[in-house]
Amino acid sequence: MREGVIQVKSYDFASRIVKAYRYLTAEQKEFVLSKQLLRSGTSIGANVEEAMAGSSRADFANKLAIAAKEARETRYWLRLLHDNAYLPESAFASLEAQCSELIKILNSILLTTKNGKPSQDSPSDPAV
Repeated sequence: MREGVIQVKSYDFASRIVKAYRYLTAEQKEFVLSKQLLRSGTSIGANVEEAMAGSSRADFANKLAIAAKEARETRYWLRLLHDNAYLPESAFASLEAQCSELIKILNSILLTTKNGKPSQDSPSDPAV
């Protein structure tokens, strides 16, 4: 099965979030905010995967909407960690840009789905 762009990008982002979490806990000794970042940042891809197995177009859109909300939450935690000197500028800038890109892609897929047009990342089943 060929993975869609959003699947690949959300998985890659989740991997980077796991690495950031390791850094934050090992080097910065920050455990509370970093756990929030880990949960929301890895949840994006998990919800994208659930969306791909959606039983209907509405189910697909609902899971992607949750993924978009998780991405926005992740961006919040990234900003908070950065603004309180836990994340270096270079790491923050890169992660924040990647997170913002995910939000844009998810919003685009959601808009396409709501307008009834097929998306390259939506399930190919015509019932969806």
